[in-house]
Amino acid sequence: MTKVIGVRFRNSGRSYYFDPGEESYFVSEKVIVETAFGVEIGTVTIPVIEVNDEKVKQPLKGIERRATKEDIERLEENIIKEKEAFKTCKGKISKHELDMKLVQAEYSFDRNKLLFYFTADGRVDFRDLVKDLASTFHTRIELRQIGVRDETKILGGIGICGRELCCKSYLSDFAPVSIKMAKEQSLSLNPTKISGVCGRLMCCLKNEEDTYEYLNKQLPRKNERVTTMTGEEGQVIDTNVLRQTVRVLFEENDEKEIREYHVDEIGFRGNGPKASEDGYEGPVAPTAKEPDTSEFFFNQDTPEEKTEAHTEERHHRDREGRENREKRGDRDRRDKKGDFKKNRKERDHKKERPGKNDKNPTPKEQAHENKPVEGKKKQRPYFGKRRRTQKKG
Repeated sequence: MTKVIGVRFRNSGRSYYFDPGEESYFVSEKVIVETAFGVEIGTVTIPVIEVNDEKVKQPLKGIERRATKEDIERLEENIIKEKEAFKTCKGKISKHELDMKLVQAEYSFDRNKLLFYFTADGRVDFRDLVKDLASTFHTRIELRQIGVRDETKILGGIGICGRELCCKSYLSDFAPVSIKMAKEQSLSLNPTKISGVCGRLMCCLKNEEDTYEYLNKQLPRKNERVTTMTGEEGQVIDTNVLRQTVRVLFEENDEKEIREYHVDEIGFRGNGPKASEDGYEGPVAPTAKEPDTSEFFFNQDTPEEKTEAHTEERHHRDREGRENREKRGDRDRRDKKGDFKKNRKERDHKKERPGKNDKNPTPKEQAHENKPVEGKKKQRPYFGKRRRTQKKG
C-alpha cells in the first residue's frame, strides 16, 4: 500500500496522485507541485489515503509546499494574461488564414510556457503561426488540437435538463456511449434529442445505464404472453420502465381489451404474480425432483450384498452363453447330417438315371436343354450393319 494525495489542476480536470510526505492537507486547499511540464499550482481533491501499488505510477512526485498569498495573486495575474493572449492568437489565426477554431489559452504557473487549445476538421500547418506567437510573447509556445467533447468541457454550458454540463461540473474522463444505451432506455432515436451540446451522444446515458438494465430485467418483453392474478392470459403491447407498469391486450370472442397492470400483478417466464390475490400463484415452473436423503442413506446395498449380486449375475450370463453355444452346435450338426444324406441320395439317383452329364443324353433331356428360359430375352440374330438413310426434305 502507498500513501497518496489527489490534486487537480483544472476545475473539471483529472486528479493526479502525489506523495504527501509527512504533512496533512485538506480538500480544496491550494498546493504547489512539480510536474512533467514544470511547477504548477493545483487544488487538493482527494485527502491522504492508501492505495494499491499497482494503481500508482512510480516514481511518485511529492508536494513542494502549500500555496501562499503571493502564489494565488500570481495565479490571478496568469488568468488575466491568458485572456489577452487568447485575443492576440485569434488575430494571428485570421492573419495567417488558418482553418482552426481557438478554444482556450493557458499559461503555466511560472509563465515558461503558453499553451493554446484549438479544434479543426483536419490537420493544420501552423508552423508560421508558432513563430509569430513566439516572437510576440517571448516564451515557449505549444498548440494542441482537441476534440469537440474536450471543447465543450472547457467552455461549459447548460444541458437540456437545465443543469450545468456533467463534463464541466464533475466528470474527469469521458466514458464510451453507444446507441444501444438509448434503446435500452426506450428513448427516441432522433439525434437531436439524444445528443448533447457537443453534438455527440449525451454522457448521462452512461450514468443511467445500470439502472435501466436492472429495471428492464423485472419487466416482460413486448409481445410476450403473461398471466394475471385471475388466470387470464394476454399479450404485452407496451411497458413503462420507470413506473414498472405493463399494458396487456386480451382477446375474447372477437373482442379486444387493453388493461394496465403493475409488474407484481402479472406472471411471466414461468413465475406467478408476486402480489397474489384469491390464493392464485400463477403458473409454476417445472422443477427437478429432489432426491430423498433417506433413500440414499438407508436403501442402498452394502458392499458385501453388491459383490454377491454381481457374482450371481455373472454366473447367470455364463450359464446362458454356454447353453446357447450348445444349442447352436447341435443345430449345425443336424444341418450337416441332413445335407450329407441329401447329397448321397442325389448321387445315387444320378447313377441309376443318366443325366445331361452323360455321354448319350436322352431326346427328352435334349429338348429340355434347348427350351428357352422364361423371362430371358431372346437374342436377336445378327445380319450385319444397317445402312443409314438420309431423310429427304
